[in-house]
Amino acid sequence: MDGARKPQTPPVLILLGPPGAGKGTQARMLEDQFGLVQLSTGDLLRAAVAFGSKAGKAAKTVMEAGDLVSDDIVIAILRDRLAAPDCAKGVILDGFPRTTAQAEALDQMLGETGQQINAAILLEVDDVKMVVRIAGRFTCGACGEGYHDEFKQPKTAGICDNCGAEQMTRRADDNAKTVMSRLDAYHEQTAPLITYYDDKGVLRRVDAMKDIATIQNALATLTENIMA
Repeated sequence: MDGARKPQTPPVLILLGPPGAGKGTQARMLEDQFGLVQLSTGDLLRAAVAFGSKAGKAAKTVMEAGDLVSDDIVIAILRDRLAAPDCAKGVILDGFPRTTAQAEALDQMLGETGQQINAAILLEVDDVKMVVRIAGRFTCGACGEGYHDEFKQPKTAGICDNCGAEQMTRRADDNAKTVMSRLDAYHEQTAPLITYYDDKGVLRRVDAMKDIATIQNALATLTENIMA
């Protein structure tokens, strides 16, 4: 891929990384800096169901039956979303694809409009440190401000610095055993995708154990090269 040549079609970036790697935080920063649109699978499904599109109605039927939405429906919803005016500058995919089959279907769909995956950015983590990072998280139940047992304690214990509330909460699945299980599942699921995009020459790696600003700068440099 020639990073110095501006894509003829809106760029499509993929963020790969386990829960807690900071995909959402970094995607929002790229949105603000470059005008890209973050597209997460969950948000896409909810929006399509609420809008009542053909694919959204199909997804609603499946979801109400308690089944998993098929790849074909997700691809159809994504196709509709990419055609929206706000995606003209490009998008960041978060949470899709998760399998090689989905990646192949995505490539086929993008090929219909001459688009392609410009970069699959892997946020690399250290599993042991990630367990500490995730298991120590807690948030203010009133405003959502995030804290951590080790890295970011409120100035006054139990009281939110942002809004003054005393409603600190922890996710039930943010414990060491569950986090390690989630990381194992992620690695098993994502390993084939890493090989898939590496073979295509679009895989880029970023050390996600650095501080947020350092990660942001690395992602910004990658994105600038793609959009230059």
